[in-house]
This record gives sequence, structure tokens and C-alpha cells, in this order.
Amino acid sequence: MVTKAEHADQAKLSKSAQNLPLMGISELSRSLGARHISFLPDNGFYSVSIDSRSVKEGALFFALSGSRNDGHCFVDAAFGAGAAAAVVESSKIESYNLVSLAQKMEKDLIIVENTLKSLQDSARIYLEKFPTLLKIGITGSSGKTTTKEIASAIISCEKNVIKNEGNLNSETGLPLSVFQVRACHEVGIFELGMNRQDEILEIAEVLKPNIALVTNIGSAHIEFFGSKEKIVNEKKCIYKFLKGGDIALIPANDEYAMMLVQGISANIKYYSVKNFKEFEGVRNLGLDGTEIIWAGDNIHFNLPGKHNLDDAMAAIAIAKEIPVSGKSIKKGLESVQPLFGRLEVLSGRTTVVRDCYNASPESTAKSIEFCDSLEWPGRKVYVIADMLELGKNSVSEHQKLAFLLSVSQAKMIYLFGKETEAAASCLEENKRSFFHSCDIAELSAAIDCFVRRGDLVLLKGSRGCALERLTEMLTMQKNEEGSAEVYNVL
Repeated sequence: MVTKAEHADQAKLSKSAQNLPLMGISELSRSLGARHISFLPDNGFYSVSIDSRSVKEGALFFALSGSRNDGHCFVDAAFGAGAAAAVVESSKIESYNLVSLAQKMEKDLIIVENTLKSLQDSARIYLEKFPTLLKIGITGSSGKTTTKEIASAIISCEKNVIKNEGNLNSETGLPLSVFQVRACHEVGIFELGMNRQDEILEIAEVLKPNIALVTNIGSAHIEFFGSKEKIVNEKKCIYKFLKGGDIALIPANDEYAMMLVQGISANIKYYSVKNFKEFEGVRNLGLDGTEIIWAGDNIHFNLPGKHNLDDAMAAIAIAKEIPVSGKSIKKGLESVQPLFGRLEVLSGRTTVVRDCYNASPESTAKSIEFCDSLEWPGRKVYVIADMLELGKNSVSEHQKLAFLLSVSQAKMIYLFGKETEAAASCLEENKRSFFHSCDIAELSAAIDCFVRRGDLVLLKGSRGCALERLTEMLTMQKNEEGSAEVYNVL
């Protein structure tokens, strides 16, 4: 267990480390095998940025060539904001006159073929400076962020933990997160996301985790991959860089578990509630969460729903490999609070279950099943928005969703977005009460006229639909005359 004095010493070390460069500019250039043009003394860089608006004094700026904006257009702004050096592509040097710009502003250039790959390579090189850091990688179709946050809450009771903030888990987000590692950190917990083929492979090579876990295999991002089997092949890349003594954690109850284990050379372990001898039972507390009985202790876990319990088991599986004590498992689980848009419970004139950070067919079904399972004295109203990134499967998946809704406990169903038109057609055939709109103001007005005090309202949809815009209307109190107070949902 880390004492308060040890935490204080680590905090001092972390603060003093802020005054030291992360790496020397010439050192990084040599490691990348890049061309280095210098117009200032090599004092190193202190932070890393891919956005000129977030550049701090002494930063290293990577000029990424995006589909919308070319970072080379902003090298001037990055230098002006205090960047010590910029990593740029050789093919862009002349067109943006970057050598003259660097000379004029007395800055450095690191010249490479591909700045995105160099960002990833730089993060890998930087991370190799911390050989004692225990690195944990988490991926899966859903539950990545929640599992990461729960694992961090548990492990940080005993260890100094670094994690990627929010969902900075992409081809750029993970490398940027890696540059937050400092010598005081003992455990790094990083989630890995994907929106394209080979993305997990690329960022797993940056992290090279010692412990890797897949939460589940679902339909999220199937538009980019075409089938769940191809999603499995991408997700399992998180295990590719594990060595013999490392740990591969496999979800025992996932239908693709046997595909996930193929080709792994590390120590394979399965996890589920049945794989923990300490797990003695669970009691559903509804919107108040779950009571977990663990080695004779009653643990109040604040996150409701079976899927959050699954994420807790994944986090415990990670924590036990550190290992940490049962006391820390209890303390960590009880400290966890809901994240934005992930089964948050908000009170007002209605009780809102806000689960609209993202949506896949699997997660939407779980949200509906959870709300159906609640004993509720009032009416249940389900507001369902598009499940995006389903590609050619969109119509069939939304039709399946309509069946779930048609047999659900919802008194009224509201559908939002173009993709849910397929669900609307099916509900109409089933003579189910519903309302469909592609306009958020029209949707808000319709819901506002229907809901009343004591209703339970589920908000579920993909991030791009931003259903949280309805929250204020749903939770705001009515005045005594019954008319709604003024609010803005747009």
C-alpha cells in the first residue's frame, strides 16, 4: 500500500519533472532517423501537440496532414505560440517555405516522410524510457472507457497510475497520452480505439502492453470492417506485442472468445464473474447501482446495469494481475461515478437515464433491457436516436431494434434521425405508439407535451445525434400553472 508520505514524495517528483524536457530534439531526430535542421540551442521539448491552438512554450508540434486541414499550414502559428520545433513532411518543405520560416523564427525542424507515423514512433521511443512502467491496454466494441476508469480507481488505491484522459484512444490520441507518462508513474492504463483497419495494430505497437484485455466483440464500427469476424481480427491485435510473461485477458462469455485466443503467445487468462472465487453474488439496486458481494464484503457499486457489472469484472481481472488487495478493490469500486452520457441518472420533473455517449445494436439492446427491468411506479418513455456506422447493416439492425421496442415496457417511443426510419416503419406495422422526427426542436416539443412528473425517460443514441440536448427540457421543473419554463435545446 502506498502511504500518504510516499504519495507526497511522488507528487514532488512529478512537479519537479515538469521543469525537465521530455527529450532532446536532436535525440528524438536521431532515434527517428530523421533529418534535423536546427536554428536554436538543443534544449529539448516539454510537451507535444498536434493543434497549434494548444501549443505551450517549448512544445514539439507535429504537422499532421489531415483530410480537412493540413497541419503544415499552422507551423507558423505553432512557432508563434512558443513551439520549440516542428515535425514536418519532406514533401511539404518547399511548398510551405518551412526552412526559411524556421530560420526566421529561430526554431527547429524534424523532417520525416509521414508525420502521423512519426508521432506514433516518437511516442513509442519516449515510452521506452520507462522500462519499469507496467503497461495495460484495453480495447473492445464497448465498455473500454468505463473499464479503464474502474481499473484506474482500483489500482490507484495502491499505485501511482497514469491513464489516457476521456477517450483519447485513437491513432493520435493514444500517442499524445503516452507523452504524459513521467518517472513517478508505476502503472499506465490506456484504452485503444479504432475507426479503420490496422489502427489497433499501430497504436498497440506504440504501447506494447504487458497486460492486454478485450471487453467484448460487437457491431460498433462494422461499417468500416464489414463483419464481426474482421472486427475480431482487428481487436485481437492488442495481444500481438505481448511477450511470454505477459498476460492476455479474454472475456470468457463472449461468443468470439475462441477466435480471440488464436495466435497469442502470452499467458492466457479468461475472466467473468464465474472466474473469481471471491465473487459471492450480486443484488440489483436499480438506478442506485449494484451491490457486489466480494469475499464476504458488501460493495456498493454506483454504476447500474449488467453491462457495467461486466466492465467491473474486467477491471478487477486487470487489478488482480497487478496485484492489489481486496480492500483496494472495494474502495475503488465504491469510488466510481458515472461518466458523461454513460447510463447517467438525472433527476427533475422526469428521471432521465442518459446513455447517449454512443450506441451500437448491442449497447442499445442492453439499455432497453435495463430500463425494462426497473420496477417503476410511473410511465417509461424511450427516446432512441440513430445507431451510426452500421453501413449496409443499418436497415436490418434498426428493424431488429424496432422489435425490441415493440415488446418493451415503453408507454411511448420517440425515434430521432434518418437511420431510425427503418424502425419507424416496423413500429407502424406493429401498431405501436411512436413519434419520429429528424428535427431536434420538433422532437423536443413533442416529448415536452407528453412527459409528466414521475416518468422515466431513456435517452439512447450515437454520439453524432447529441440527444443530451433534451436533458434540460426533461429535468427542468414546471411552474405551478403547469407551463414549461423557457429553455433552449438547440
